Amino acid sequence: MTAHEHAAATADRSERHEHATVPWTPVTVFIIVSFGLAWLVTLPLYLQDSQESGYASLFSILTVAMMFTPALGTLVVVFLLRTPRVGRMRFLGIWPLRPAKRVVSFTAAMLLLPALLVAAGLAMAAGFGWLHLDLQNFSGYQQLIEGQGGELGSAASAMPPAEVLALIQIVSIPLIGLINVLTLAILGEEIAWRGWLLPALRPLGIWPALLLSGMLWGLWHAPIILLGYNFDRTDVWGVLLMTVGCVIWGILFGWLRLRTGSLWPAVVAHGVFNAAGSTLLVTLPAADHSPNMALVNPLGVSGWIVAGLVVLVLLVVGQFAREPDLAAKRAKPAQGQSPAQVTPSGGE
Repeated sequence: MTAHEHAAATADRSERHEHATVPWTPVTVFIIVSFGLAWLVTLPLYLQDSQESGYASLFSILTVAMMFTPALGTLVVVFLLRTPRVGRMRFLGIWPLRPAKRVVSFTAAMLLLPALLVAAGLAMAAGFGWLHLDLQNFSGYQQLIEGQGGELGSAASAMPPAEVLALIQIVSIPLIGLINVLTLAILGEEIAWRGWLLPALRPLGIWPALLLSGMLWGLWHAPIILLGYNFDRTDVWGVLLMTVGCVIWGILFGWLRLRTGSLWPAVVAHGVFNAAGSTLLVTLPAADHSPNMALVNPLGVSGWIVAGLVVLVLLVVGQFAREPDLAAKRAKPAQGQSPAQVTPSGGE
């Protein structure tokens, strides 16, 4: 594509987004349904003492169930409110996988890059003295295994050393990330936040859409954050930490969505990010060290710095101005149909 053709395509995309409008009624309904169901699903956790037997198992089950609530909100706005009216699979970024080379290469890269960014954040936290690592004996992981020895019974004595188990866990992060995707829980989130909400907000402009969708993604986590999830805080500051983290990481996931025109790179990135965060925070810290999770969690301050630097680099090199040009493959508005009813090419 020549410079003139590229400029013309960019102007065409800008014009289409300018004339499109945000479907505010469906957006409001989506927020009410997804947020309301999230609180409803987690309500039993507020009615049960966290010290009671079975609370941890119930917490795990309900947090996974909560991940499907944004997908239910998406089903409501897509099929009941018919937003969009046509081209739903393209609007959500599910299909077709075009441009295929870009979608496949970005998706493959996301099997590794989120884990590297999480590891970089933990290394930075260690450099600042916020986190004590034991990369030789994995003493913290050993302590965890020994604490679970009673539950494992005689099988505990036959287990490999902590170092071997830790390395197996770390090497398996991409696989664990894919398993996260295959359980559909991650897809339940991404089909909502980057699949439907981000393109719906795209007429506001790239940055308002990225920031607002990330903020809503963070606030949606409030029911479990207020129970101490991620940051060991049960107050509004925990929700604020989560919201800032989701805004910053949401910019990266949203960039994947807009840059490729596909949902799948963001889905895989989210799955691997979750796998890396949980795995590395279990295996790497030294024993008898209780770090401040607001500082060392990948969604906390160290993660903000690393992800923020990546966002800055992408911004400097002009990556946020580049979206796939699918104008030629986009259906023209039918007689009497407004441009807002047709999928925006840069954010389907």
